[in-house]
Amino acid sequence: MTLFAPVVQERLYLENMLNSQPSEQINAGEDVIRGLTQLQKSVPARYLYDDRGSQLFEQICDLAEYYPTRTEAAILCQYAQEIAQITGICELVEIGSGSSTKTRLLLDAYQKLDYPIYYVPIDVSASILTESSYSLLADYPNLRVHGLIATYELALQRLTPPTSLPSRTICFLGSTMGNFAQGECDRFLSQVTNALQKGDYFLLGLDLQKPIHILEPAYNDSKGVTAAFNLNVLDHLNWRFRGNFSTSSFQHRAFYNQLEERIEMHLISQQSQSVRLDALDLAVNFAPGETILTEISRKFNLEKMREYLEAYGLKSVQVWTDPNQWFGLFLSQLV
Repeated sequence: MTLFAPVVQERLYLENMLNSQPSEQINAGEDVIRGLTQLQKSVPARYLYDDRGSQLFEQICDLAEYYPTRTEAAILCQYAQEIAQITGICELVEIGSGSSTKTRLLLDAYQKLDYPIYYVPIDVSASILTESSYSLLADYPNLRVHGLIATYELALQRLTPPTSLPSRTICFLGSTMGNFAQGECDRFLSQVTNALQKGDYFLLGLDLQKPIHILEPAYNDSKGVTAAFNLNVLDHLNWRFRGNFSTSSFQHRAFYNQLEERIEMHLISQQSQSVRLDALDLAVNFAPGETILTEISRKFNLEKMREYLEAYGLKSVQVWTDPNQWFGLFLSQLV
């Protein structure tokens, strides 16, 4: 890595937006207070993704039971060249970039067409974003990276029109939009369209509806990685808000809610207990069997999603799926 460092540094700019938001610091934890004081206790899914949580999620993506990552990757492998040809030369923005593993399939396609590549990865994990950026720059000599260590809300608000490339393509892979409730989806798409100009593209990966016997094992893996990922949210809350959650006092559970058409991940209290988050001046009581909802993962219908995107001015250009129609990759254009 040392040999690459001088050249790589010229093509890399990392911006930590999380350290420059005093208003967010003032309001930090309000969402946790709100969630833990509801009848159905909950914690926003973003607290799953501290550095360790992000690393555990990368492990989940490699599990045999977890079909979404490999299915989406297979679609990208087959159609990345077509995507690159449709979008042409563009600034590639990726929300929740993680290790950028699947993104390499797109970068390969743009590089094969001899396009200049400007990549803007967005992730809350500084360590993963930094590591992946250096790795990409070492492998792609025509690549420039402007990494944003930020939540997607902060990053989308800050994006300005690309100045050096003809257009922008925002990517949101991995069916992460399934983690949003309907109102959150509405706000997210409004933010996406505000960050695009007419003619720009939005590439969206979505997990589609399928039988329960396929869905539930993907969130209850035999190695217990998903359970560790879910329980890690308690350690994150302890660290951030001076809490005393005991992970041994809670148990992971994930199931498919047929009425809501979504997977739900919960942490189940194993006993009567009281937990404090001193930084929030918050005490929370749990009855045995009471749960904290930590994440939802909605499963989508192709035609309904096409109509939904078009309501935001995102006209469908192409939709690609796998042979089983387990996963969909939507390319739309702002009109």
